[in-house]
Amino acid sequence: VQLVESGGDLVQPGGSLRLSCAASGFTFSNYYMSWVRQAPGKGLEWVSDINSGGGSGYYAASVKGRFTISRDNAKNTLNLQMNSLKPEDTALYYCVRGGVYDEFDYWGQGTQVTVSS
Repeated sequence: VQLVESGGDLVQPGGSLRLSCAASGFTFSNYYMSWVRQAPGKGLEWVSDINSGGGSGYYAASVKGRFTISRDNAKNTLNLQMNSLKPEDTALYYCVRGGVYDEFDYWGQGTQVTVSS
């Protein structure tokens, strides 16, 4: 199993970023997938998950209405569109196999998002 995130960057408050995760080594379309983040000096925070079929995503209250999770099962990719970014969104963002009520069993290496003026 391999999960490789990309798309992290330095962005100004109010800006947007799109994170992607390329999945391989397993049947991607069979699994819930999540984004989990870790801010500097803080613990892990679940951000969002999406079911195996790519239906509606679920979101932490801190990002609801600003972030949108999606997936392309034909391309084995997971995405996170992040709008109206705030400094408190600064974190290392991980692509994770599993949903919020499942076991998070495989993690990517993370991609850094920094929101600062």
